[in-house]
Amino acid sequence: MNFTFHKKNISGLLVVLPAKEKQFLDEMKEFNFPEARSLKLKEVMGYDRHRVVEDGVCVSDLSVFGLSYLFDQGLLQKDEFDALILVTQSPDHFMPPTSCIIQGRLSLKKDLYCLDINQGCAGFIIGLIQAFMMLEQETIRKVVLINADVLSRKTSIKDRNSYPLVGDAASITIIEKDENEPNIFANLKMDGTRNDVLIIPAGGFRMPSTQETAKLEDLGDNNFRSKDHLCMRGSEVFNFVQVEVPPMIEDLLSFARVNRDKIDYFVFHQPNRFMLQKLADKMKVPYDRMPSNIVENFGNSSGVTIPTALAFNFRDALRSQQYLMCLAGFGVGLTWSAMLLLLGNMDFCNLIDYP
Repeated sequence: MNFTFHKKNISGLLVVLPAKEKQFLDEMKEFNFPEARSLKLKEVMGYDRHRVVEDGVCVSDLSVFGLSYLFDQGLLQKDEFDALILVTQSPDHFMPPTSCIIQGRLSLKKDLYCLDINQGCAGFIIGLIQAFMMLEQETIRKVVLINADVLSRKTSIKDRNSYPLVGDAASITIIEKDENEPNIFANLKMDGTRNDVLIIPAGGFRMPSTQETAKLEDLGDNNFRSKDHLCMRGSEVFNFVQVEVPPMIEDLLSFARVNRDKIDYFVFHQPNRFMLQKLADKMKVPYDRMPSNIVENFGNSSGVTIPTALAFNFRDALRSQQYLMCLAGFGVGLTWSAMLLLLGNMDFCNLIDYP
């Protein structure tokens, strides 16, 4: 599915990262795995350190902290936005929507469209698509898009395939109308027949959490997790990305009638450094035009890796310059999506720590 949006602009970006940092060299002790092989994984996959929340910290906590920072700094006013979108796979509760919790905790106006979207690795792009569609309404002047996850709380510390990668984070993106901005192009695809490739089996109504689902199981490869934990079939995810993402990008460029040489940077979701560099190789994109340094510094925070990559690698540049960028997310669902847009001249582009 292709999309075209007119006269829309991303005017600000804030990334909120937990201050707590964990080192892979310390976590190796939890894995029933030879140290030499763990160190090889560190080198190949880009494991080093990652940011995780303290026990009890939820998505609304990161979101309220970030929005309060913007209000206190005068970068955003409480009454100037008309929609609040939250993209997350780790809500505070089944009900009510976490976006409503955020609205209530900050005493935001009642005339505010609050919406939760359950999406993951492609969630930032899907949230932008939803925000651009909302801005087609005359009554909506500005949209706040929050993308946040705290999946470290649902990942087994004894699962070396997942835990060293996972990171927690939140991003807050300001989207508004702008008569001077060029067209934005996007596409989106989904394949629910492969929904079990990335899944937390227990905890919903299909398989409620019990004492049995909480028991750690030996998976046969010296990894231990329960049915309450994130389950990722890594080789299938890798194959999915290598097969589906390159043609998606080609389709987007063809739809937008843009030559790939015109694109300044490809800023993609970052599952790990190895997967992203293999993708760059397949697409014949130089590594310096496709950053892959987020997992080693902060961890894989699902869709939030895209705004984190933007703020970490282009923080100052995006406040004073503009770049033609191709953004892409791919993963849980399975879902894959991409966007081509001119990005820059932002009012702010910051990273802050959540205490």
